[in-house]
Amino acid sequence: MDHSGHGMTMDLPPFTLGRGLELSPDPFFLIGCLLGLGLYGWGVLRLRRRGDSWPVSRTVLFTVGVLSVALVMCTKLNDYGMVMFSVHMVQHMVISMLSPIVLLLGAPVTLALRALPVAARRGSKGPRELLLALLHSRYMRIVTHPVFTIPLFIASLYALYFTPLFDFLMGSKTGHVAMMVHFLAVGLVFFWPIMGVDPGPHRPGYVMRMLELFAGMPFHAFFGIALMMATEPMIKAYENPPASLGIDALADQNAAGGIAWAFSEIPSVLVLVALVFQWYRSEQREARRIDRAADRDGDKDLAAYNAYLASLQARGQ
Repeated sequence: MDHSGHGMTMDLPPFTLGRGLELSPDPFFLIGCLLGLGLYGWGVLRLRRRGDSWPVSRTVLFTVGVLSVALVMCTKLNDYGMVMFSVHMVQHMVISMLSPIVLLLGAPVTLALRALPVAARRGSKGPRELLLALLHSRYMRIVTHPVFTIPLFIASLYALYFTPLFDFLMGSKTGHVAMMVHFLAVGLVFFWPIMGVDPGPHRPGYVMRMLELFAGMPFHAFFGIALMMATEPMIKAYENPPASLGIDALADQNAAGGIAWAFSEIPSVLVLVALVFQWYRSEQREARRIDRAADRDGDKDLAAYNAYLASLQARGQ
């Protein structure tokens, strides 16, 4: 028997982590992951061939980010996610809140700007110029602004799960893939300006980034609590799980709520650690810049300040 038009059999055995991690590649995400790794690797090799360096840590982080997407979309977690709300919620949280953070820490936009070839002649537009034009476009200013990203981040939960839209998307393979792509895209545009690793049209200060982060996270917690406190199944697609799984729909929904609630804390900690580290690095660079300027001009600012204090002292005598 098929589930939701997917052509996927419903007689899955009871879920275990081992069964969930068995390979079951989704073609769209498998090709996307391989393409992402290939393009990133091409960029790193292009830099190295011309003698430029690229931090190994960024390559590792981007690779981990891609593998985290593959983990939830190219294994049987994706199959179980079609019939178990709790497993689906793991997919959603990873692909929308964990994968985007790690991918962005890999600085793919910065790598592209450094690796893409420039226009062959003045006045024309090569790949690098086209990317720069996109980054500075009105469209990017809108989709990366917190007035847009925060409501979109919230709507991806409430407007999706608590309306018939979710059941509609779960009714086809294309709809399910589109929903997961949406989760990933929303996570990327939400965390991009907050992480501040890659250049972008919206570059707030560190305090504002933290405020943007905390403006969205509580809604994930409230969403999880709503699922945990429900007394009946709220999502039609999961109200009748296959008997072969041996699970109760309400208990599985409560577990999904607990996962959503717990994941609201994980990205907050990861992003805060990254922001504090970036802030520290920024202050260190500024201190070194000031020291170099003082070495060049003999610390004129300090000398002028000391002269000012001396003049005040002379007036007081």
